Amino acid sequence: MTHRTVFFVSDGTGITAETFGNAILAQFEITPRHVRLPFTDTPDKAHQVVRQINHVHDVEGRRPIVFTTLVDPQMLAILREGCKGMLLDMFGTFVQPIEAELGLKSLHRVGRFSDISRNQAYHDRIEAINFSLQHDDGQSHRDLAGADVILVGVSRSGKTPTSLYLAMQFGLKAANYPLIPEDFERQQLPSALAPWRKKIFGLTIAPERLAEIRAERRPNSRYAALDNCRMEVAEAEAMMRRAGIRWLSTTTKSIEEIATTILQDVRPERLNY
Repeated sequence: MTHRTVFFVSDGTGITAETFGNAILAQFEITPRHVRLPFTDTPDKAHQVVRQINHVHDVEGRRPIVFTTLVDPQMLAILREGCKGMLLDMFGTFVQPIEAELGLKSLHRVGRFSDISRNQAYHDRIEAINFSLQHDDGQSHRDLAGADVILVGVSRSGKTPTSLYLAMQFGLKAANYPLIPEDFERQQLPSALAPWRKKIFGLTIAPERLAEIRAERRPNSRYAALDNCRMEVAEAEAMMRRAGIRWLSTTTKSIEEIATTILQDVRPERLNY
């Protein structure tokens, strides 16, 4: 079923609505059309959203599915009263029962950060992103004492996207270093990493998959040759075993799965669980 429209409506960025909604939609074999409607924070915008949803309803002859994280009661009431879509109010579904359980009213705050200029968690996240960019692909050895985790592995094994995900999602300072032929010849980790072994986590990958990824970057090169990929992966895994480093294969795992596994193992002290 492809001719179905899904709306994600929020008075903030809509990231929560879209993430939660997509997780639910993934349980169904459909390819719906996505419509993102963030920053719905005035009655005029809310009425415009209603008109857009109702137009789709009339044209398609089906109720659109509407995921919303609207916090403002006035905006939500406008949607409830006028919308012809199937309205799924995620905050109402979860926040109200928690209010009743705790005996407290929620803050009804729009977005994850109420005031980014004064929010320490937001500034910590920005600092972590900058740190991860500065320490990407072994660019810098400075301030590794401040790293929460150091990822190692052969080139194109998923270190950079995992580092940035850890920084952006969890505010963790993640450095990453490629294992290169010189390291294999010495049969040792890069010397700059030796003092920080407890922070190191290794990533590996199936040689066949590695060759495919590298071929997209450098086709018909020694770098992407399957025999070279097999050699590098075998040497990297042997090195990590000798060094007693924890590691996992990224071959069939998403960035989210890789990051979650790392967090369960490394468990930085300043991260709330």
